[in-house]
Parts: sequence; C-alpha cells; structure tokens
Amino acid sequence: MNSKIKKYIPADGLAGLKENFKTDAISGFIVFLLALPLSLGIAKASEFPPIMGLITAIIGGIVVSFFMGSRLTIKGPAAGLIVIVAGAVAEFGQGDNNLGWKLALGAMVVAGIIQILFGIFKLGKLADFFPLSTIHGMLAAIGIIIIAKQIPVLLNDNPALAKGMGPIELLVNIPKFILNLDAKASIIGLVSLYIMLGWPYIKNTTIKMIPAPLVVLLFAIPAELYMDFAHSEPPYALVKIGSLIDNINLNADFSGISQTGLFIKYVIMFALVGTLESLLTVKAIDLLDPYKRKSNANKDLIAVGIGNTFAGLLGGLPMISEVARSSSNVNNGAKTRWANFFHGFFVLLFVLLAAPLLEMIPNAALAAMLISVGIKLAHPKEFIHMLHIGKEQLLIFTVTVLVTLFEDLLVGIAVGMLLKMIIHMYNGTPISSFFKAPTVVSFEGDEYKVEINKAAIFSNFLGIKRKLEEIPPGHHVSICLKKTKLVDHSVLENLEHFKHDYEAHPDGGSVTIIGLDNHKPLSSHPKSSRKNVLA
Repeated sequence: MNSKIKKYIPADGLAGLKENFKTDAISGFIVFLLALPLSLGIAKASEFPPIMGLITAIIGGIVVSFFMGSRLTIKGPAAGLIVIVAGAVAEFGQGDNNLGWKLALGAMVVAGIIQILFGIFKLGKLADFFPLSTIHGMLAAIGIIIIAKQIPVLLNDNPALAKGMGPIELLVNIPKFILNLDAKASIIGLVSLYIMLGWPYIKNTTIKMIPAPLVVLLFAIPAELYMDFAHSEPPYALVKIGSLIDNINLNADFSGISQTGLFIKYVIMFALVGTLESLLTVKAIDLLDPYKRKSNANKDLIAVGIGNTFAGLLGGLPMISEVARSSSNVNNGAKTRWANFFHGFFVLLFVLLAAPLLEMIPNAALAAMLISVGIKLAHPKEFIHMLHIGKEQLLIFTVTVLVTLFEDLLVGIAVGMLLKMIIHMYNGTPISSFFKAPTVVSFEGDEYKVEINKAAIFSNFLGIKRKLEEIPPGHHVSICLKKTKLVDHSVLENLEHFKHDYEAHPDGGSVTIIGLDNHKPLSSHPKSSRKNVLA
C-alpha cells in the first residue's frame, strides 16, 4: 500500500479542487468545528475583541491558502502567541485595552512584513538554529502562563481580581481564586475541562471523530441557557461578537513606533516566535503526510507573513501554521491546501449566518479549552521526555521555562541558548566551531561523503545543512561525524529529518550516519547528545 501512495500524488490548484473536493471539504468542515471556539477563546485571552480571532481564521483559510508552501497545514490564531499578544496590549495600552489592541496591531503588521522578507531571503531554515530544548521550554512556559491566566476565568467567569497579575502571582493566588469561585461558572468550566481532557481517551473511533470543543459547546450553551446567565445578578459575561461587517476596518495604529524600544521588542517577538512555531509545525506535518510531500518552508513563511499583514491591518490576531488543527486535518483525510480554504470558508459562513449563537458561549467554557491546550504544552511528559534525552537537556528546558515565567519570552530563549553554549564548552566544543563547523563534501563512484569536523551543534547546523542540501537526489550519502568532539541532540534530530526527506524523494537515495563509535551518549535516549571520548 505504501508504494501505491508514493506513486500517487494529489493534484494541486484547481485540478486538486476538482479531484479532492469531497475529502478536503469534509476535513475543512471538521477543522472549522475545532477552530471556531478556539479562535474565539484565543482572541479573548489575548485581550482582542473575540470576533478578531475569527477574522484571522477566515484570512488564514480563504486568503493564505493560495500562497502557502505546505499542503496540509491549517493557518489561524494560536494559543502559543496569547502571552505575547496580551503582553503587547497591556504594555502599549497602559490600562486602555482598545488603544493597546490598535497599537499592538501596528507592531504585528511590521512583523508580518518581516516574515515575508524571511521567506524572500530564504530564512525558512531559521528553526534549525534554535536548540530544541529551548524551543520546547519556551512552549512549556507559554502553556503554564495560559493555565495560570485562565484558571480565574474557569472558576469565576470574569475575575477582576486577576487583572494585571503576572504568571507567578497568578499561580500563587490559585487558592484565593478557588475560595472566590462562582458555582455556576465553575460547573460549566470544570465539566468542559473534563470533556477536553477526557475526549482523547475515548476508544470508539466514530465518536472520537467529533471535535472535543464542539462537544463542550453542545454542553455549555444549553447549560448556560438553563442557568440563565444573561439575566443573573450580576449578569455573567458571555462572548460578545457583533457584526462582521461593522468590525472590518483599518484598525492598525502605527503611532506605537514612538515607543521605540517597546515597538521593536514586540515586532521581534511576533516575528520570531510566530515564525518558529509555524516552521516547526510545517516540519511536523510533513512527517505525517501520507504522500511524503516536502513543503516549501520559505514560500509558506511568505504566505503566513501576507496573512499576518492583512490580519494586522484589519484588527485580527497574528496567525501561524497551527499544529493541533493541522494534525486533525491530516487525520481527517485531507489531501490538498483546499482543506485549509474550506476551514476558513465555513468560519466565514457561520459568522455571517449564526453569529447570535456564538454569543451564547460562556467564557468559562472557552477557558477550559485554553487550559487543555496549556496542559498539552506544559505536560509533565515534556519534562520526563527531556530527562530521557539527557540531564543537560532537562536543565536547559527548565531554566528556559523559569526565566520566561519570571521575565519574558525573549529573555527566556536567550538564557536557554546561552546555557546550552556553556554546557557545550564544558563538553569540549571549541569556541571556533560555535557558528561554523568545517564540512567537506566529496564524491566517489555513486556515493557522497560528508565529513564534519570539530563539533556539530545547534548554532552551526545551518552551515552543515547548506552543504547537505547541495547534494543531488538519487545517491548514497554517508555523513561522517568521527572527527567531531561533540554532536548535540538538535543536530541528531535534524540529521534524521534530512535522512527522511532525502530518502522520500521520488529519485530515491539513501543516507547513513557514521563515525559515532567513539562518541559516548550522555543518556540512554537514541537522540541524546554524544561526546567523543577520544578527543
């Protein structure tokens, strides 16, 4: 069966729409059911008007689909950017959320243009520069912050108590939130959270096809109507949508550029974190693609940048290639980019025809959905996984998490990378090889031999990758690491990705990694960093 799949590649463009209309439309509809409530929740948690999350999903589907370089990813707002967006609104607005939202949009538009430039200048390899332990630490910290910010909403619907608190202060105050919980909101919130967390454990495949967020809405809306949230004293905050037409304006305000340091900080954070998350998702979904197609990361970055520029001008949230919706898209049998288009089309249709239904959603239900996303990002399994790869990876991961919680994302990433470099120096990596690994490519018979010297680590892998990508397909490639003093976890992971992509090419070819006989693994994990004991 696999050989048949490899021979058949779904058509692209209009031919692909005609050929795969049914499968892509069905998958797009299922993803729409998943994206609709999540987009609302992400917008609200980001201190944006809730409808702006839907505007981003619409642009990500209907506009970006025509430019994207990946076939199966879904573009839309992501929980991983909540912390940055909400921080931008708070810092720019200084208490005025409407002003903060518009000034944050200005930084977002500039970040979108920078993402377009990233793609034009072929910086789609950017994700390979950052160590995986630091990236996962950043995402875990984001998960913890999302949980901390949404617990008060889950328990008390609209807690003024939590406004302005940082993540550590929020975590410390969880007992106080529990003491002040509101029974009605808490019932809806906790049952919704139970559904979100328990749904993956359902064994019936037919039932499991129903998206968990849809099940939450099927419970939460009738429960809210029964409890009469709209007429309670004091009235409960429900999601306010408004008219799509009334909200389509040029909302971006660029006067925030006068606060030069703040403006540059958020431009960097929007562009850097959004780009990293998008690139990692594209790489992950390529591995799930049953047709073994390789995405054009640079083209995809340009598409995401175009989407973010348009969304920012109109008031929407920043978008990325979102991993949960993209994975669902693959599992639903999508074949082309038209599934992403249909997901955006169905969001637009629903907003135009059924917006009043969305205004019946209690905030506690949306908080439950976001907490479940936060738990996935910061699950204890992430810490255990890092420990299995190596104690030094767990240290880098944990330090990145803690610094991000106490400071911010940029500082967390920087400290995580600096710590990794210090550990590499301790393990014998020459300073001269931190950003350049001497790499020699030779060709004999039908074999390309790639010899890497000194060290193969995250910060010099882009140069190694450039050499690897110059090798034409259809040959045997041996990558020799014998003369390296250290090969880190990120490089071993990336070499496996190169091996997968090279061997999946229609012209064939094979890759072997050799020369690690004298390298001692730093843990029992097959991808742990390896130190040359003879060096």
